[in-house]
Amino acid sequence: MTTPLPASLIRRSPAPRLRLVGDHLPGATATATEAGDGRVGYLMFLPPDIDPVALLTAHGLHPEIQRLAPRRTAPPAPAPEPAADPDPVYADHGIRVDQVARRIEVDGQELDLTYLEFGLLAHLVSHPHTVHTREALISGIWGYGHIGDGRTVDVHVARVRRKLGAAYRDRIVTVRRVGYKYVPDLA
Repeated sequence: MTTPLPASLIRRSPAPRLRLVGDHLPGATATATEAGDGRVGYLMFLPPDIDPVALLTAHGLHPEIQRLAPRRTAPPAPAPEPAADPDPVYADHGIRVDQVARRIEVDGQELDLTYLEFGLLAHLVSHPHTVHTREALISGIWGYGHIGDGRTVDVHVARVRRKLGAAYRDRIVTVRRVGYKYVPDLA
């Protein structure tokens, strides 16, 4: 049950953007359409200076205008807490990483690391023998996508190696043209 639009409102265009359908949608049975209360809804796009009620009333239609209620927004759900790491302390013959206290000790001496240096070394130590690309380290530790040529990671690795000292710097192994990995014991 559709009401055709008056001819004065229909503009002819080479490719129509609105298609009127008959009493039921294509592929739907007549009983599926009749199951409702007989109302049909239309979506109309009108210029801002046209009053839709006056327009429809002038053409013999009796519109039922229902204002949409303001959308009630539920308070945002609390962010899920990250899963607790069962062992936030990683120890490796001389290197001890405490994720909770954000502290790394080498032979019992605490290293003075920047935020990113700590994140880099803690990540490498907690994933031994895993090769990490520069891009993966940038997105995982720095928190953004690949920007530049990856030399930022190389500079930070060089600083971390320097702070580890001669006895432990070789545990961060360069994988040429790929990235870095941490090897707990080279001996």
